[in-house]
Amino acid sequence: MIEAELKARVKEPRRVTALLGKRARSRRELYRDTYYDRPDGSLATAGEELRVRTIDGESSSRTVLTFKAATVDAESGSKPEHETVVDDADAAHAILRGLGYVETIAFEKQCRNYAFETHGRHMLVTLVRVPEIEGTFLEAETLVSEGEVPQALSGIRAVLTDLGISDEDLTRETYTDAVARRRRRGRLAHGRGT
Repeated sequence: MIEAELKARVKEPRRVTALLGKRARSRRELYRDTYYDRPDGSLATAGEELRVRTIDGESSSRTVLTFKAATVDAESGSKPEHETVVDDADAAHAILRGLGYVETIAFEKQCRNYAFETHGRHMLVTLVRVPEIEGTFLEAETLVSEGEVPQALSGIRAVLTDLGISDEDLTRETYTDAVARRRRRGRLAHGRGT
């Protein structure tokens, strides 16, 4: 399946939260993401992602192993996605390290998820805050077959328009890149201060 997705910076989080609340009940979750790559960085070079995500909800916790292949839609960054729930997060990390993968970055995302049906599709819209990055982000996604990506993106754009999100608000920057850049700046600033 392809994860058809658009991501945007949110200028008015309270307004968007209120509008989403009219569509669905929210689910607050904390995502603890750890990304892996081969020692030579070849997954990142190919535009692929390998991630272990532990999701802590209000009453439960689960861990998901995800592989995202290279982008199939250059405009949106939509990618084939394969994921499965794993019973033991520590074991998943140990398996990946045992297979020779190395951790490239780990960080937390504070998420408020809204799931609803619209435009003939199941949509998941998530408001995201990453403590290390300034601002609030919105991700809108649906899983489709490859031939359905343009139609799915059209439906996602309609949802974003309803929420007051314009094309100028869209971003392709990944959280991994933004967090890594922030950490590098922090190390440089700390190095200059010593």
